[in-house]
Amino acid sequence: MRIGERIRVEIEGIVQGVGFRPFVFRLARRHSLTGWVSNTSRGVLLEAEGGADDLAAFYLGLQNETPPLAVISGIRRSSVPLLGSGVFSILASRGGEGGVQISPDCDVCPDCLTELFNPRDRRYRYPFINCTNCGPRYSIITATPYDRESTTMASFAMCDDCRTEYEDPADRRFHAQPNACPVCGPKLELLDSRGGAVDCDPLDEAVHLLKEGRILAVKGIGGYHLAVDACNETAVAELRRRKKRDEKPFALMVAGPEQVEVLAHADQTEMRLLTGPERPIVLLGKRDGNPIARRVAPANGYFGVMLPSTPLHHLLLTDNFAALVMTSGNASDEPIVYRDADALEQLADIADYFLVHDRKIHSRSDDSVIRVFRGNPLFLRRSRGYVPRSVMLQAPQRQVLAVGAELKGAICLTRGERAFMSQHLGDLKNVATLSALEETVSHLERVLAIAPEVVAHDLHPDYLSTSYAVGRSSLPQVAVQHHHAHMASCMAENGLDGKVIGVIFDGTGYGLDGTIWGGEFLLGDYRGFQRRGHLTSVPMPGGDAAVREPWRMALSHCYAALGAEALILPLPFLSVLSEQDKRLLLRMLERGINSPQTSSCGRLFDAVAALIGVRGRVSFEGQAAIELEALAEKGVSMWNYPYAVISRDNKQVVDFRLLFAAMVQDLLAGAAPSDMARRFHDTLTVAVADVCAKIRKDSGVDRVVLSGGVFQNKLLAEGVHSLLTERGFQVFSHRLVPPNDGGLALGQAAIAGRSQ
Repeated sequence: MRIGERIRVEIEGIVQGVGFRPFVFRLARRHSLTGWVSNTSRGVLLEAEGGADDLAAFYLGLQNETPPLAVISGIRRSSVPLLGSGVFSILASRGGEGGVQISPDCDVCPDCLTELFNPRDRRYRYPFINCTNCGPRYSIITATPYDRESTTMASFAMCDDCRTEYEDPADRRFHAQPNACPVCGPKLELLDSRGGAVDCDPLDEAVHLLKEGRILAVKGIGGYHLAVDACNETAVAELRRRKKRDEKPFALMVAGPEQVEVLAHADQTEMRLLTGPERPIVLLGKRDGNPIARRVAPANGYFGVMLPSTPLHHLLLTDNFAALVMTSGNASDEPIVYRDADALEQLADIADYFLVHDRKIHSRSDDSVIRVFRGNPLFLRRSRGYVPRSVMLQAPQRQVLAVGAELKGAICLTRGERAFMSQHLGDLKNVATLSALEETVSHLERVLAIAPEVVAHDLHPDYLSTSYAVGRSSLPQVAVQHHHAHMASCMAENGLDGKVIGVIFDGTGYGLDGTIWGGEFLLGDYRGFQRRGHLTSVPMPGGDAAVREPWRMALSHCYAALGAEALILPLPFLSVLSEQDKRLLLRMLERGINSPQTSSCGRLFDAVAALIGVRGRVSFEGQAAIELEALAEKGVSMWNYPYAVISRDNKQVVDFRLLFAAMVQDLLAGAAPSDMARRFHDTLTVAVADVCAKIRKDSGVDRVVLSGGVFQNKLLAEGVHSLLTERGFQVFSHRLVPPNDGGLALGQAAIAGRSQ
C-alpha cells in the first residue's frame, strides 16, 4: 500500500449554492488531507492528497455525508501526481465547459428558524435569514458558476459580520451567496395600492391589516401572493370578487403541522411532503368543523395546503393566524407576477396594500401542487422547490428544447441523459404567457449551458408554443402528436424503452384524423405509435362552448344514446333550455353544424357531471370532473353500467351509449347522484381494463402507462392501476412530472431526442 497519493474528483449534480465546498473542506480537514476544491461550470472539482486509507474514507464521505440540499448525479475519481501541498484550500470558481445543475429554492432550515425567533440573535425577526442549507437559489441566480455576483444579491455589500461568516469555512454561512442581515441586506417595505410608502413597521402593520380583513400582495421567493385571513368569509369573498375567480379553490398557508391537523386530514406521506424543504401545496381532505371560510374551496372535498416557504411567511403566520389564503398574484390567464413595477400595475385593483422588499426575483416560480397517489406524490403542478431538478432519461440523447402545448405551460431542455423541466408558466393563451416562455427558455439555456440542436412542439398549428418553436428557424423542428407526447412522458420518467400500451385520457388534443382526441389507447414507443383504441367520438355542440358548458356534452351523449327523444325527457340539465334552443341544438347535432367530433375523456366526465346535476357550467378547467370525483367518493357502486367495446378498423372503440341510456333511466327513477357517479367511475375503470386486455392479446405487450390530465382523478387512477395489476399488467404512472400538460414537454423532448 502506498504511503501517500493524490486524487482528482469531478462531481456533478446540485452541488453549488448548497454548502458543498465547505462540506468538502471540513471533510478533508477531518481526514488530514491537503489539496483544494472549486466550483466549475459543470459542478465541483477537487484534488485531495494524503494517505490511502484517509482518501478512501474521504471519498466515501463525499457520497454519504452530503449537505441537506445537495444531490450528486455523477462522480468521477482519477489519480494525479503528488504535489505535497501543506493545506486544503477553497479556490475561486472556475469557468469551462457547461453542465452545472442548479439547486431549487427551499424553505428555512431548523437552525435559521431558531435564530429567526431568538430575541438575542442579530437576525431576530429578519425576513431574509438564510444559510448554505436553505433559502433562495433558482429564483435569484443570473448566471453560473453560482457566486454572489451571479445572483440578485450582487447589489448588497456584506457588512463586516456577514463577511466574517461568509469567509469562515467552519461557519454555517460559509459561501452562502444570499447571506445578509438587517444591517446590510434586503429590507421590507409596505406600500399602499398606489405604490406610496406607508410609514410603519411593515411586518407588524401587515399582520394588523390582514386581521382587519384587508387584501395584501406579498412578495415571496418566486413571485407575489395575494393574501387574506382564510377564516374571514367577507375578506375571502372580496378577494374572489376582485380577482374575478368565482369558484376555483384558493391555496392555504398555515404555520406548521399542528395547524394542518386542525383543518384537514394528512397521512404520513402527505405530512412528509408538506414539511419537506420544497414546501409544495398538498391536496388534503377537509376535516369536519374546520374554521376555514366556506368560499376558500367551495364544492370541493379538499384544501390545497402549504407550510411557509420563506422567513417572511413564518413571521406573518406564527401566533397570528389559523391560516392565510395565499393565492398566486396574477390577473386571470396570466403568469404569476414577480417584478415589483408589474405587481403595482397589475394587482392595484385587487390588493389594498403591498408587502414588498428590494431583493429582485430573477426567475418567477409559482407554487408546486401535489396530491398523493398510491403512497407516492403525484404532481398537478411542478414548479417552485423542484425546478430545475433533472429527470434521468433512459439513455443519453442530443440536446433538445421542447416547448409543451397550450395549457399548463412548461418547457424541457435535455443534456446527455438528463432532462430539465421548467417551472409552471400558466396557460399559453396570450402575450404575457408567451413572454414568460421566452424568458424561461433564454434563462435555462444560459444557466444550464444547453444549446439545443432541435426544437419539439405540439402538432397543433395554432398554439403560441408552436409559433415560438417555428420562430426558432435555425433549428430543425419536430412536431409531436399530443397524446404520443403524453405516453412518452410517462415512459421517460419511468425509464422505459420498447413498446407500451398508452392509456391517455385528457380534455383535448389535436388528432391525426382531424378530430379532437382525448380518450386514447395507443400502442408504440418513442419513435411512433398506432391508435389501437379510443372512446367513441361524439359531437361537441357549439365547439369550444362545450368546454365551458358541460350540459352541451350531456346533451350530445344522451342524443347519441336515445336520439331526438332525449330532448323531450324531463332531464334537469335541459330545464334551462327553451324549446327554440332545443330545436337549434337538435339541428346542430343532426347536421354536424359547429359540432366537431371528440373522443375526449375529459368531455365524457363533463357530460356525466351535467347529467346528474353536479355542474352545468364551469368557471375553471376540470371543475366538473373534480366535483364529480368528490361526489363519487361518497357513493356506493353495487354494479357497473353497461357498455360495449366494438372492433372497428383494427381499433377497439368503447361505446358508452348503453351507459348513458342506463344513467338516464337511473336518474328518472330517483337514484342517488353519488351512487351514479361512483358507478360511472367503476364502469370506466373496467372498460379500460377490457380494452387493454384486447390490445395485449393482439400485440403481446403487457406494459401500460397512464397519462393525461384525467389521471389526476385519484379514484379513477387508483381503480385502473389496481384492476390492471390484478389482470397481470405492468402498470406505470407519473411520479416526477404531472400527468397533465405540465409534463408534456418531457415526452416531446424524449421523442425528438431519438428522431433522425
